[in-house]
Amino acid sequence: MLDQRLNSLGLPKPPSETRVVVAMSGGVDSSVVAAMLAEEGYDVVGVTLQLYDHGAALAKKGACCAGRDIHDARRVAETMGFPHYVLDYENTFREAVIEEFADAYLAGATPVPCIRRNEGVEFKDLLATAKDLEADCMATGHYIQRKPGVMGPELHSAADPNRDQSYFLFSTTPEQLSYLRFPLGHLASKAETRALAAKYGLPVADKPDSQDICFVPNGNYAAVIEKLRPGAADPGDIVDLAGNVLGQHRGVIHYTIGQRKGLGIGGLGDPLYVVRLDPETRRVIVGPKESLATRIIPVREINWLGDAPFESQPEWHLNVKVRSTRPPRPAVIRPLSATEAEVELLDPEDGVSAGQACVFYAPEGGRIFGGGWIWRGR
Repeated sequence: MLDQRLNSLGLPKPPSETRVVVAMSGGVDSSVVAAMLAEEGYDVVGVTLQLYDHGAALAKKGACCAGRDIHDARRVAETMGFPHYVLDYENTFREAVIEEFADAYLAGATPVPCIRRNEGVEFKDLLATAKDLEADCMATGHYIQRKPGVMGPELHSAADPNRDQSYFLFSTTPEQLSYLRFPLGHLASKAETRALAAKYGLPVADKPDSQDICFVPNGNYAAVIEKLRPGAADPGDIVDLAGNVLGQHRGVIHYTIGQRKGLGIGGLGDPLYVVRLDPETRRVIVGPKESLATRIIPVREINWLGDAPFESQPEWHLNVKVRSTRPPRPAVIRPLSATEAEVELLDPEDGVSAGQACVFYAPEGGRIFGGGWIWRGR
């Protein structure tokens, strides 16, 4: 009778017979995952995605996926003695992430390209490559937990709330979740990760965390959009809720819902905030803080991770997060179809913006029930 004991990745065979593709960004997190699995005896294959111009990337600091990061990932693979490959996904990334990012901003939305990258290039295309390499699973350095459940693997928040990346991974499908592994999700702090990197003697042990979206140098979104869409920064009017012109702006793409500073219309009494963007008329609409409050949020492209079908009941009482920096809040989610819903917040939130994600959480325990995209502004 065969020994069916599971290895540390939950698979019924020895590590030496288990091939794992590790998505390596060149940062400390994914490097530790690769080193950890290699030390445990797994058949590790490191893969790094080249997502944009390699020559331009070489001189860029502080962002993922740059040429320097590819070099760092290769050095980690050499240190730990496993093969490493670089795949050119530049055209796919541009079409699936960068172009959509620019179009969303032009439409007055506030997109989250990291989620689109995860759900497309990394968890779809790279995952398919891992299967082509006959890997038993794919591992990443994301801070999130995969736990066994009654109906299959469940997605849970990371043990360290300061590192939790669940907001950016809500669109992970059940099929992908069955194949993915997140070995860092249980760690209590980033300090533990860096200690492991030092233990393995990795050259990236002290490497700073990336701060920017990889194709947005220094966080300057507007500059990237202007380059991709000439004329995107055409000026227009700043108006109040009644349509009265209060001033001029330097392009709708420079503004986000909830913004207060940098409007250039001071001295008008109570503080004013951006409450709506109208790209068609090139208007930035401002109003008092109370006008930002949103209770009803339309959500579409829903990825549902609950045990029962999404439409199996008229409403779900869960917590939702409408921005990565905000805690989950109680809400009622009413399905309109398998992929659309109306979300009612029990307490209104400020600054809810089209293009952001609305992620569903269990009221207790940290399980993620999926989520969708906020598709219409105020």
